[in-house]
Amino acid sequence: MPATPTTDPLQRERDHLAASRSALRAMREDVESLDIRDVTGTWVTAVILQNQIEARIAALADLSDTPLFFGRLDYLHAISEELSEGSGGESFYIGRRHVHDADGDPMVIDWRAPVSQPFYRASRAEPMDVERRRRFGYTGGELTAYEDEHLTDPSEADTASALLAAEIEKPRVGPMRDIVATIQPEQDEIVRSDVTGTICVQGAPGTGKTAVGLHRVAYLLYAHRERLARTGTLVIGPNNAFLSYIEQVLPALGELEVAQATVQQLVAHVEVRGEDDPEAARLKGDARMAEVLRRAVRAGITLPTEPCVVVRGSRRWRVPAYELAEIIEELKGRDIRYGAARDALPQRIAHAVLLKMEQGGEAPDDRVQDAVARNSAVKAVVKECWPAVDPAKLVLRLLSEPEFLAECAEGVLTAEEQQAVLWPKPGRSVKTARWTPADAVLVDEATDLVQRTPSLGHVVLDEAQDLSPMQYRAVGRRCTTGSATVLGDLAQGTTPWATASWPDALHHLGKPDAHVEELTKGFRVPEEVIAYASRLLPAIAPGLAPATSVRDAPGSLVIRPVTEWEDAVLDACREALKNEGSTGLIAADARIPQLAELLTAAGLSFLSPGTETSTEARLTLVPASLAKGLEYDYVVLDEPAAVIAGEPDERTGLRRLYVALTRAVSGLTVLHGEPLPEQLR
Repeated sequence: MPATPTTDPLQRERDHLAASRSALRAMREDVESLDIRDVTGTWVTAVILQNQIEARIAALADLSDTPLFFGRLDYLHAISEELSEGSGGESFYIGRRHVHDADGDPMVIDWRAPVSQPFYRASRAEPMDVERRRRFGYTGGELTAYEDEHLTDPSEADTASALLAAEIEKPRVGPMRDIVATIQPEQDEIVRSDVTGTICVQGAPGTGKTAVGLHRVAYLLYAHRERLARTGTLVIGPNNAFLSYIEQVLPALGELEVAQATVQQLVAHVEVRGEDDPEAARLKGDARMAEVLRRAVRAGITLPTEPCVVVRGSRRWRVPAYELAEIIEELKGRDIRYGAARDALPQRIAHAVLLKMEQGGEAPDDRVQDAVARNSAVKAVVKECWPAVDPAKLVLRLLSEPEFLAECAEGVLTAEEQQAVLWPKPGRSVKTARWTPADAVLVDEATDLVQRTPSLGHVVLDEAQDLSPMQYRAVGRRCTTGSATVLGDLAQGTTPWATASWPDALHHLGKPDAHVEELTKGFRVPEEVIAYASRLLPAIAPGLAPATSVRDAPGSLVIRPVTEWEDAVLDACREALKNEGSTGLIAADARIPQLAELLTAAGLSFLSPGTETSTEARLTLVPASLAKGLEYDYVVLDEPAAVIAGEPDERTGLRRLYVALTRAVSGLTVLHGEPLPEQLR
């Protein structure tokens, strides 16, 4: 006998979840059972097909603690082509990936599909033909609750979603979670922006800008899979700790092929072993250095004083010096890379020789031109007049030889600025020189001047406010023919060269027409905490709108003056760890070794930033310089005055403090033995 359908709505939804998981498992098994032995012509195609199959199997993984679907839409009218007009509405379960049954009918719709969009955008004012929106609550992977919004029922009160709030406030243990179940309308608009356009998101702490950027990548890969599979995608973060924190978001959404890197990894042409002082780093990151490098790359170009004589058989063909000079001047005037022009020069000289051959009664073809281009006399002219350039050696010379720098920087950098960027101790060779992070960016610029950097289809640049103009140029080279999503917060700029405005940054990125969106509604940081941190905004980012928060959590902020510093830190950490979720102890970098000894002596185990938290290890000791982009349920902030003092100037110190103050999701305890900055008193 067939099973009797249950009348319990929650049980029906659980049954659908179980059936969907079974269907996903069947989809995976179908792929695993594929036999490609009879369809592969060569071992190369066999390897390619096998890699594609393995990627597909990985994408079909069912993550037991991750809900397969998180919502349902009940439409007023049928929207499927198979259903006849007037046949009534349809229902769709919205989840992280598409799942279909044995007949191919959808059981879960991918959140990125057009039919899913009303889940994020529909409202009582504009229901988008949705009669009911249902949200599901989960404990681990177990479906435990649901709530409904009847968007076309005028009698139903418009109240905030309790399940949505619970999902946002859920304790954080492990890497960054996706926000696919909680995307808000203004976030969804950014996520679904067109692939051809670059968008810049100015986002206050807790507004979800990082997650929005990652979900935008996932959406673009869904909507433009073939295009982006061909051109590639890349997520750029400020440091490896940050990348480790976010690395599980895209795989949870079924996207496994997105590369991640820091800016320093992008420009790893030389081994970085040194550090610049702040002024040298600022100047090396100045956009004016691009012109200095352009001149340096072309500094070796000279005009010939002797003709080029090509001997072929018994005849000699002579290209006079003035003709050679005209060819070189013409190539210099064209907007092409130095290396491309150098490759073109022997062909141009050979073409001049062929014209003389034709005038002499011969009928040379392309093979003759190629042979002439390889002639030793032509090669000698190219070597003399357009010498090969090694980018690293060029920058080594530029930063080591005052005379060469002065020649290339005349009218661009002052004498004092030139002195500031020169190495105190000249480098002997590329391998032994003490390259700095800013030097590596210069080498990358020089490399691009010689040979064009390949462009990707889409680049996400997070924490962009900390980049120098030259770093923006380095990133921009990776998306010259593609688009970008730029994410940041001007108030969190903590480098001496931090971005002053987004139009300036987008200009250096090569995307001056990008659209700028501002997110000010916070979903992560409690209102009490963000309001306190926002007192710093007039000093660190005048004119920037303060953030608000949808989360009112009384008692989430504790300001505690202390005298017995060690006991206070340990007590605050133990108090925070009594709560569910993660705890971050954030302190000035210089105080980290002392705090590490204190925690160890007290028997409190702790992790370093970038190490995944777990239910057994929930305390992370965080240098203030690495706190950006990270979040913890509870934060203990040690001595704000020391955080400020650890930076080269007060504004940068206050910005670093602003970052540290806004890492907490549920509670922040500020411990201070020294006076707080006047803005926070």
